[in-house]
Amino acid sequence: IFIMFWYMMYITVALPRKNIGRVIIASPFLFNTLIVIIKIEELEFIIGTYTNYSMGIPAYTCFAMVGLYIILSFIVLLRGWKHIAINKRVSILSYMIVLSMVTAIQIVYPETLITSIAVTVLVIGIYMNQEDPALKELSNYHSETVMSFANLIESRDDSTGGHIKRTGKYVELIVEELLNCKYYQEILTSDYIENLLKAAPMHDIGKISIPDAILQKPGKLTDEEYKIMKSHAEKGGRIIKETFKYLGSEEYNSIAYDVARHHHEKWNGRGYPDGLKEEDIPLCARIMAVADVFDAVSQKRCYRDEMPLDECFKIIEKGRGTDFEPLLVDIFIRSRAKVEKIHDEFVS
Repeated sequence: IFIMFWYMMYITVALPRKNIGRVIIASPFLFNTLIVIIKIEELEFIIGTYTNYSMGIPAYTCFAMVGLYIILSFIVLLRGWKHIAINKRVSILSYMIVLSMVTAIQIVYPETLITSIAVTVLVIGIYMNQEDPALKELSNYHSETVMSFANLIESRDDSTGGHIKRTGKYVELIVEELLNCKYYQEILTSDYIENLLKAAPMHDIGKISIPDAILQKPGKLTDEEYKIMKSHAEKGGRIIKETFKYLGSEEYNSIAYDVARHHHEKWNGRGYPDGLKEEDIPLCARIMAVADVFDAVSQKRCYRDEMPLDECFKIIEKGRGTDFEPLLVDIFIRSRAKVEKIHDEFVS
């Protein structure tokens, strides 16, 4: 039960980041272990009607610890329900209910010795959540399809190199830092994050409809050419809606659509294609915007050389409150060392 409690704290983003906090939530388990070691000789061996068992202070403290963690686990489960992946919710809740029933029966009728049932249910739950071959294969097919489309798009613009890899890593970094600072916890659920990371490579899918003459033009675009180039955002959203509606979950399709259509919107409302402003822009698109612009200016393109990293960070900082959400800029700038590590690791 302690391991289950720790796991739920982790997946619901409630696990303390500092070691002192982790020690505190583990203290009942540590205290119980100490009592069992010290008082082990005080266990009383009892011959029952059906089985033989032991009782005493170590057994009582074990029951108390299990009861406490069961109560805390239910609290964490209910408070962090949105942060648990949909396919895991039923099995985790079922395990908690079975564990509670087994513990209650064991306490009232210690002779039954049925605690092994809890372990059996846990093993089955782990298999259902993590090792189901059908679910894993379906998920792999979906991921491969997404990456195939993204690589196809990128191959048409050979100046971008590892753009989809780097922007994906930047998005993941921003999400991690938001969670560390406890921002947008209601939005950044386990499923949302997983879907966002899968959708990020699709942000430029609309470029598949842009002529090569414009996409690979070495010089500055004319006003008409730029208008056509900008249409990739609107077309990208349409492609996601029409082509991918049966390939992923409803939430994935919604996030992929928002990322593709709105990653060029600006915080001050002067972006495109819809001129959305501030929090009217979906969070996934606001995050994608920072990642996309930083990578665009930090890499060589057919019409210009890459910019020095100092200048790239200045561009992001200059866009604070105009192009980008101020909070996301602050987090990105504060994570400069990690950003540079990603840039160097996936440099073209």
